[in-house]
Amino acid sequence: MNCCEAVMTITGLLEDQLVVCANGIISRETFTARDRVENFYMIGSMGLASSIGLGVALSKQSRMVVIFDGDGNLLMNLGSLTMVGYLRPRNFLHIVFDNEAYASTGNQPTVSNVIALEEIAKSAGYLYVKKVTDREDLIQEVNKVLKMEGPSFLLVKISRSEGKIDIGRVTHSPEQIKDRFMSALH
Repeated sequence: MNCCEAVMTITGLLEDQLVVCANGIISRETFTARDRVENFYMIGSMGLASSIGLGVALSKQSRMVVIFDGDGNLLMNLGSLTMVGYLRPRNFLHIVFDNEAYASTGNQPTVSNVIALEEIAKSAGYLYVKKVTDREDLIQEVNKVLKMEGPSFLLVKISRSEGKIDIGRVTHSPEQIKDRFMSALH
């Protein structure tokens, strides 16, 4: 399963959940798969999707907040895991697409091939943690965690893209992204 397939699978299961997407390929894939006012696309700010999502989850406790993160993004801000574990927002689902690379900047390897990010999340205090490796398990786990209290963490193993990634960019301006997302909060 590649990033596109994983994102398409998950976005097909979403209803009114708020989604905060990590910058780079993940925002672009999500925008292409299913653009919604409930999606907040990061433009820059690598590593901060989980921190922004945490703030949204704490301020909008009646809405499920889903974070689309990457292994490289998560490694840029591992401290966010401890804050999530400490604050324990019930409406927080952290999905990490792990291709063991910084895909948006040229596929440089990360350390997720030897460091179990799901074990770090478990140690940080996430209440439910699961690693998935195929589409069927992904569907089952996403449907499960969307109905339960979190914080929850899904590590989704995906294949690494080879060569140039040919996908369009998010066409909304940062102001439009913010305004659309803010309208979804009300």
